[in-house]
Formats: sequence, C-alpha cells, structure tokens
Amino acid sequence: MKRMTFKILFVAKQSRSTKTGEIPVLLRVTVNGQRCETSIALRVKPEKWNAIAERVIGDSREDQELNFRLDTIRMRIMQIYREMEFDRETITAKKILDRYQGRDQEPTIMLLDVFREHNERCHKLAGKDMAPATVERYETSLKHTANFIKFNFGKDDIPIADVNHKFITDYEFYLKTERNCSHNSATKYLKNFKKIIRIALANEYITKDPFANIRFTLDEVERDFLEDTEIQRIIDKPISIERLAVVRDIFVFQCMTGLSYSDVKGLRQEHIATDNNGKQWIRKQRQKTKNMCNIPLLDVSQQILERYKNHPECIRKGILLPVPCNQKLNAYLKELADICGIEKQISSHTGRHSYATSVCLANGVSIENVAKMLGHSDTKMTRHYAKVLDKSIMRDMERVNGKFSVG
Repeated sequence: MKRMTFKILFVAKQSRSTKTGEIPVLLRVTVNGQRCETSIALRVKPEKWNAIAERVIGDSREDQELNFRLDTIRMRIMQIYREMEFDRETITAKKILDRYQGRDQEPTIMLLDVFREHNERCHKLAGKDMAPATVERYETSLKHTANFIKFNFGKDDIPIADVNHKFITDYEFYLKTERNCSHNSATKYLKNFKKIIRIALANEYITKDPFANIRFTLDEVERDFLEDTEIQRIIDKPISIERLAVVRDIFVFQCMTGLSYSDVKGLRQEHIATDNNGKQWIRKQRQKTKNMCNIPLLDVSQQILERYKNHPECIRKGILLPVPCNQKLNAYLKELADICGIEKQISSHTGRHSYATSVCLANGVSIENVAKMLGHSDTKMTRHYAKVLDKSIMRDMERVNGKFSVG
C-alpha cells in the first residue's frame, strides 16, 4: 500500500503587502503532492518573518502571541488529519481545509421543520392520496410534539439528531399525563410521529432508529351500537328542530349503509349506480383505505336521498347530503340520543357499527358480504363486529336463563 504524504506549511506572501508594509501569512496543506491554500487572517512585518522556521523572529509579546497562534493552527490541522485517517475517510488537502474552516458541516436539521415539511405535502395530497381527516390528525400530532418540546426542553425546536429512545418514552408519558390522552390516542400520535422518524432515517438525518425497541399495542375498545328497535325509535321520532332533523337523517343513512363520516360527507351522484334489475347501489372507494364499497340502497336510504336532492347546500357543493363538520355532527347526535331516550354514547361511527351488527349480521347477512359492503379487504376486520354481536346475544340470553330452573 502506497504511503500517504502530508505536509503543513505557513507561507508569507511578499507580493501582497498592505499600506502599513505588512504581508499576509497563508496556510498551505499538501496531501500526496496536491496542495491547497487558505488565509488565516495573520499579517507580519517582512523583516520579522523566518521562511525556513515558518515563524516570527522576535521576543515581544505580540511576536509570541503570533507564533502561539501558528502553533495552534498547526496542531488543529494535525488533529483533523488524524481524525480523518482514523475514520478511514478519503483525505485531500481541500477536505482538510474545508473541515478546518467549517465548510464541510451541513446545516442542522430541526425536528419540527421536517414535521412541517411532511404536513405541507400531506395538505397538497388531501382528497387525492390522503383523507382530509388524516391530514388533520398529523397537524394535531405536530402541535402535540411542539408543545412537548417546549414543556420538556424549554425550546421552540430541537435537532432531529437529538431524538432518542428516551425522547419517545418521555413523549408518551407527556401525552398520557399532561395531555390526558388515553393509551390508544397516545399510541396513534406516536405512530404519526414514527412516520417523521422514518423520513429522517431515509434521508440520513439520523442513523439510529429511536423506535427500534418500541412495539405499539392498542387496547381493545368495545364500541356501542344500536339495536334495531333503537334505530327505529330514532326514525319514528318527530323532530321540529331542523338541524337535529338533518343530523337524524344523516345518522340513519349511516345505519342503513355503513358509510363512515368521511365517505357519507363525500357522497355524490356519481357514486350511485343502478343494476340490470333497476336496483340502486352505492359503489364508492372508501376514502380511508381506497377499498371499493358495494352497498345496496335500502328503501329508507333512498327516501333520505330523495328528501335532500333539492337542498341548497347539496346543489351548491354537488353532494347528496348536507353533512356538517364531524365535531358538530357528534355534538348534535348526543342531543338526538337524549330526545330519543337512548342512553348509549353515540357518534357518527356508531352508525357504521350498527349497520354491521344490527342491520346485517343480526339478520343473517354473511360476514363475507358485510366485509364487502364495509369496504374491508378481508373478513378479519369484520369479525370484530361478529364478536360484539356474540356478546349481545349472550347478554340477551342471560335474561332468558333466569326464567327457568331445574325441579
């Protein structure tokens, strides 16, 4: 293996004298015969410079300080060379001087800057490759992350390279305590944050994955669904308040189609198809998964769509139902439950669960067909509804059990 040659030289440029007669001293580094020079902001009197010793001749304090400065620079260049040699880097004179002057240092990548850039891309994809609700969730996750950094570090942002395993565990603790998030909510925010870390790893902003030894688990949640008698009670309830009447119709439509909030909000005439027998269907890609839903329109659903075909908001937006924002819808549903005498906590998602359990599975519809109508990719996701239904059956049969005894 050919031995590398390395040399440090201080050169005084006689041709560049100033008005005071001083000349600049340059630093020259040579590696394998290739040299590179740079200014070191030092000037000397020509008569005091010893070119052979590469030092200033004299015993004054100023002369000693200048020589000390030259020794310091030489030691730093030697240190850089040894570090590059130890790290087995390709060494050139230019690379040594670039590192000495800080030109090889890339700008610090900040955590929230990467998060904001990701969210800006998400906003541009909203309604195309990404559901608006998902975009909003990333925005909420960004706010939580920014608040955590302020709370834990007292800063507006930190370098993304500072994110380690402790950061993740402290962040989870913060979400559950300071933000009062449930285990599942905290886990979902951490999953959002993990995507930002994956971006950082892919772009080599960081080299070690802080999530390496962390596994996410979600607590199983049993969501309420309405019995068929409760759905009928809502349908039959006379309602004079227009906003509640509209919300009632939207919720009943969800109970009869299984559409999620985002899918019922984005329902348009193009999603209604008529088969060869004259029956109408909803054929629509789920906004969340892009899986196709094939849902026969029941009579109740058709009547609701007919009721709103001339609604001003529907005509203006080209939609089939005047669906309010999710927050308002869920707030109004609580009022609806109260006036209908239903004690269960219902939300927009309750309609989808009620469709799967009370409308379909309880009436003998196969789990495969329910999966197709809900837009599930397989029946594994749908079996959760069947499990809920089993509990409902057992609960009802427990009432029957108490009526009989062995003599």
